[in-house]
Amino acid sequence: MLRNLTKSKCLRTHCLRNKLVASHGTLPLLHRLHFSGQVQQTYLFNVSNANYNSLHKYPNISRKFISTEAEKVTTESSKFGRKLVIASSLVLGAAVVFATLDYKHAESKAKEYENKESPSILKRGGPKNLPIATHLIDERDFDINKPRLVILGSGWGAISVIKGLEKDKYHITVISPQNYFLFTPLLPSATVGTLETRSLLEPVRSLIKGISAHFLEAKATDICFNDKLIELSPVDESSEPFYVPYDKLVIAVGSLSNTFGIEGMEYCHFLKTINDARKIRKKIMDNFEKASLPTTPPKERKSLLSFVVCGGGPTGVEFAAELYDFLTEDVVRYFPSILRNEVQVSIIQGQDHILNTYDAKISDFAEKKFRRDNINVVTNARVQKIEPNHIIYKMKKSEDVKELDYGLVLWSTGIDMNPLTKTISEKLEDQKNTRALITDNRLRLKGVSDSSVYAIGDCSTIENPKLVQQLMQFFIDADKDKNGRLSYNEFQALAKKIGRRYPITKSYLKKADTLFARYDQDKSGTLELEELRTMFEDIDKKLTSLPATAQVAYQQGKYLGKKLNQIATAQKTKIFPPPSDYSVNTDNPESDVDDLLPPFSYAHFGSLAYIGNAAVADFGTGWTWMGGLPAVYLWRSVYFSEQVSFRTRALLALDWSKRCLFGRDISKF
Repeated sequence: MLRNLTKSKCLRTHCLRNKLVASHGTLPLLHRLHFSGQVQQTYLFNVSNANYNSLHKYPNISRKFISTEAEKVTTESSKFGRKLVIASSLVLGAAVVFATLDYKHAESKAKEYENKESPSILKRGGPKNLPIATHLIDERDFDINKPRLVILGSGWGAISVIKGLEKDKYHITVISPQNYFLFTPLLPSATVGTLETRSLLEPVRSLIKGISAHFLEAKATDICFNDKLIELSPVDESSEPFYVPYDKLVIAVGSLSNTFGIEGMEYCHFLKTINDARKIRKKIMDNFEKASLPTTPPKERKSLLSFVVCGGGPTGVEFAAELYDFLTEDVVRYFPSILRNEVQVSIIQGQDHILNTYDAKISDFAEKKFRRDNINVVTNARVQKIEPNHIIYKMKKSEDVKELDYGLVLWSTGIDMNPLTKTISEKLEDQKNTRALITDNRLRLKGVSDSSVYAIGDCSTIENPKLVQQLMQFFIDADKDKNGRLSYNEFQALAKKIGRRYPITKSYLKKADTLFARYDQDKSGTLELEELRTMFEDIDKKLTSLPATAQVAYQQGKYLGKKLNQIATAQKTKIFPPPSDYSVNTDNPESDVDDLLPPFSYAHFGSLAYIGNAAVADFGTGWTWMGGLPAVYLWRSVYFSEQVSFRTRALLALDWSKRCLFGRDISKF
């Protein structure tokens, strides 16, 4: 029996020894004391006391096999600390390596440009014998042999083209009087401090860096199409004008507000640029501060606090809504309460309703919302004259002439040509439109024969096709069996062909069966030539120009950027796209690749408008959304997603958060 117990004890001791070695010092303390022979298996004491006293009680136990609970926590903390130090070292090392490489790259670029001598004297030429900038100071040697693409402007159309271009296809130069892109749909929010002006701007140079483009801050004053030269003037007019040559030119210079020849425009504010927003914000605060003075007479105070908006479009409506929010959320907190009762916001609209380009339900909803908010909406009225302190307008129906005092008047009605587009229009015989440059459905400027000049955005309008003038050609091509009439299948094929060649007609030709039945007047089951003529005449009357919105300019720029890439690739590889039913002049495709590519097709994704703690959305085809907070978040989400950089997205989020937490900034500067 004793031998068996001894043998069992030896086995347990041997197993315990193996566990101790395998544990690397993490075996529980009592097992290690038992293994040392200085405590018996049956002698169990409180573990918490042993954790602290064991090392002093049993000094001859090897310390590498002793581990208290505190030591275990310390060991784990040390391991975590070592991992953290290693990870931090790796991140820091990677940052140092990246910074070093970036510095060396920038240094090599700087040396490259230092070693390259720029021409000190530019050769002269052109109609006015001005210097011609054939080389730019930051130009690289391998850019010289590329086709020169010049983009005039830094708005929606121009930036959309830039973002669509591929690197190393062209020698790209962007020219604009402003060195930034402005997110215009949110401009009304900057007039009252809901958003800071910097949050709506993105530097052009940061946007063009990815395609190695060049930027010139200058103003285009004229274009010589024969010599392919653009006349530029410095913004401050401190030096002599000069020419910049081009192979391809994109005109995206925007537009001005249409004043309709009304007197007194010098007393109005506009809302087209970031400086306009700054001036309006300062003027609003000036009026409130002056109205708060005890020496201001009541009549003058009432005039100072009267804000008039001429134009009931999206810009005018959103400005009125932002101003109302400012009055109800911030003015009441900081200014005397008497001012709130004397503030008046008015909208003067020449049409039957505000937001007249939206669905009728939206116009009605916005008008009711404004009336509840005590915003004075005057419709069917035409401004006659603007005096220094009051505006004169006449009602269309009653012919009554009325006056309205104001402290600030915003003019936001229609668009007009800027000086450059006026100069171009006067120079080209095919330009008959008095408000915008005319282009074909491939965005090429009418009057320039070699397809080297494009115009997009607010400064242009696409010429509507005259289907009646092409009636015979369409009819002959569609009449496959040559019987002098079109069957339904022949007409359906013709409608699809016209829709691909002229995308603007798609919405009128998409229901071929309904059209066929409506214009088959003799109910013969076929369309004769005169019946087709009547249909084409009705379609020509219904065709309208695309609206001058950021959405149209963005899609045009995106289309043009993709097409310019295709043209450059085709001209380099001599591989041309196959002709299609939308192609023109296919006899000699090498003369103009543009004719083989599809025309521009606009897809309307909806229109949004903010109306004061509420928003409306018109998605077309009768689908609308009107509401409070959910609609506002939709409005914000759409514009947040359309930002051109992460920087502006972050700034917008911060501004909206600041406004929610602290209100709008009422300081003026």
